[in-house]
Amino acid sequence: MGAGYKNGTKICKLNIMKIRKVELSEADTLLQITTKTFLYAFAHLNKAEDIKIYCDSFLTINRITTEINNTDSDFYFVVDEDDIIAYLKLNYAGAQTEFKDSEAVEIERIYVLAEHQGKQIGQQMLDFAVSMAQSKQLKYIWLGVWENNSNAIRFYRRNGFEVFDSHYFMLGNDKQTDLLMKRLISI
Repeated sequence: MGAGYKNGTKICKLNIMKIRKVELSEADTLLQITTKTFLYAFAHLNKAEDIKIYCDSFLTINRITTEINNTDSDFYFVVDEDDIIAYLKLNYAGAQTEFKDSEAVEIERIYVLAEHQGKQIGQQMLDFAVSMAQSKQLKYIWLGVWENNSNAIRFYRRNGFEVFDSHYFMLGNDKQTDLLMKRLISI
């Protein structure tokens, strides 16, 4: 995996794919892929009314725009030729949902469109996140994952993450448990 810079933005090439930072002008596109991947991953596992409440509150253009504008958060698209096929959200310092640790980065979201799953894109995004943490000389990377998402938990464990805590997550009116997992970063 080679990395380079174009117009001051780090670009990571993945075969014919690349990872690039999301621009504010792409908020609508980010909202579309966020909604599509979220619904694919979770709608069939939860009550429709809980999904609707969550989407109406959190998957809005105002919310996405605010998140893109947060200087302690970075969104990245994975692009295959001209198609956006996945995205990643990293939170630093005060943007982190829990610890606000200046020596850590949180992976808040890592989603791949259904038709591109099984192509190692999630692995490449995770490797990219680890590379970003190393370049910033951070001590660890952490995330929250729904306790019922056994595929994701296995994926993170294979990549050196360990459960260290848990917290509740409200999906609509449903109180769910997320496992908090972290991986130490070697610099």
